[in-house]
Amino acid sequence: MSAWPKLLWAVRHGQSAGNVARDAAEAGRLAKIDIATRDMDVPLSPLGEDQASALGEWFGGLEPDERPDVILCSPYLRARQTAQLVSKAAQWKKPKIRVDERLREKEFGILDRLTHLGITQQYPGLSEQRGHIGKFYFRPPGGESWCDVILRLRSVLEMITREYAEKNVLIVAHQVTANCLKYLIEQMDEAKILEIDSKGDIPNCAVTSYRAHTNESQDQVMKLELVNFVAPVKNSGTPVTAEPDVPSAPGA
Repeated sequence: MSAWPKLLWAVRHGQSAGNVARDAAEAGRLAKIDIATRDMDVPLSPLGEDQASALGEWFGGLEPDERPDVILCSPYLRARQTAQLVSKAAQWKKPKIRVDERLREKEFGILDRLTHLGITQQYPGLSEQRGHIGKFYFRPPGGESWCDVILRLRSVLEMITREYAEKNVLIVAHQVTANCLKYLIEQMDEAKILEIDSKGDIPNCAVTSYRAHTNESQDQVMKLELVNFVAPVKNSGTPVTAEPDVPSAPGA
């Protein structure tokens, strides 16, 4: 494998209109989340736009050699809007935003837009199966398991080490995508990443970062520096949100 990037940031998109609609559906004990568009076309909420801009201002304050050389982002609208707003607020003339479909959110298949109640009512057998198999390996019909997401992300990391060795790379993606990247970069197992996931959702516009480091064996590894860092959003006076993408459970 080629050398790692010098710096690698993984950022979840800002709060989306889908996050807001999911909360409303769960609060109203509805079976279905009221989203008219495809999941990939769900935009940021006004708060999500503010969160992305606050994060961009923080990035803009970094030293020149600590700024991204490229932004890789999911093709989903909420991720692309986050990347664009971060770049605009940071007042960057570069880096270029490169959209990569492998960074898209986990696909939920037939469970898309259903609340926990809706899944239990419409697909009780799937709910039982997921409980038996566990979310890491469970693949809803027409959707993906975490392992499926991890498989496509392996090729993303191979591309990053090949094309952006010793560069600074910012990834803007989604909750499951960010967790699966963490699983790969930190060489975790199923139990460890699910333990981390069980502690709570990744906050919108939270930053997790890694820096290339040569260990005692003279192997280059990525050393964790920031974990779900939300100070840029919080310090700007913008509310911090930590909401799962749809559906809430048991599909995620």
